[in-house]
Amino acid sequence: MTPEKQLEKILNNEENQQFGKGRSPGQDALREFRRNKIAVGGVIFIILVVLAAIFAPVFSPYDFSQQNIHNNRAKSFEGYDITTDYAEENCHWYDTPLEWGCTIFFAGSDALGRDLWSRMIYGTRVSLSVGLVAASVSLVIGLIYGTISGFAGGRTDMIMMRVVDFLYGVPILPIIIMMTVYFKAMARRGVSTGVMGVLITLNRSTGGLFFIFISIGALFWLGMARQARGQVLSFKEKEFIEAARAIGAKDGHIIRKHLLPNVIGPLLIIESMAIPGYIFLEATLSFIGLGVDPPTPSWGAMINEGYPTIKS
Repeated sequence: MTPEKQLEKILNNEENQQFGKGRSPGQDALREFRRNKIAVGGVIFIILVVLAAIFAPVFSPYDFSQQNIHNNRAKSFEGYDITTDYAEENCHWYDTPLEWGCTIFFAGSDALGRDLWSRMIYGTRVSLSVGLVAASVSLVIGLIYGTISGFAGGRTDMIMMRVVDFLYGVPILPIIIMMTVYFKAMARRGVSTGVMGVLITLNRSTGGLFFIFISIGALFWLGMARQARGQVLSFKEKEFIEAARAIGAKDGHIIRKHLLPNVIGPLLIIESMAIPGYIFLEATLSFIGLGVDPPTPSWGAMINEGYPTIKS
């Protein structure tokens, strides 16, 4: 290759064309992200899971709660007895271009003849709902508590942090189990008045998810409170905060306009990394029978239901 051709190839290179133009930090981050094939694959997988949860009726052929005792314990891709008229009555894909999917159970069926594929897809919706809502509750409580503690300083900060330290010494899982047992006991007693009556109504309308939201989100804010306090302490002595005080800005204005916009970014990243833990905890509660109410599907409950089959 002649020197002229080599020079032309270098000048036509996309990266060299961008050289000197300058890229924003976001463009640099996106460029590095695209180079990480594992990260790209992970994002694609997460997007597919989220889409499956959002459009669960599209991806699930059957009603997740419909029982078909004549075809219980069916194996994967095993057909069922047409004489039960199961397809005509319960298949979402019946008389559609996907009608072929109504003659088999993709992932088999459980002891009650319910389609495991449909229950798994709807269980994805339950798990993601718990993860996102619990993370939001934890973020809000921890952010408010930690911001007040860090901004107030002095004795107020010391007392609030000692409360957090004390709660850190209490085992969280037994507390969550006791709270869940209490809420379920109140629901079985049929309390219909007052605040508890409202909570029970909300819990029934969500298939048992509301009490899980409360139990997990209301107890996992401790780490978020510490992180928020640390962020506030690192920012509250900055020059722009001192300048806001110098022009007479009130504390509430400083927190809303100057502290929170700078603090919230790292906290969102930290809380997003905690979502898998919330999903795992919900599955654990459902596995031991303290999760969502039947017939609402949950991954933990499905593992519990299939465990006897594995043993046998």
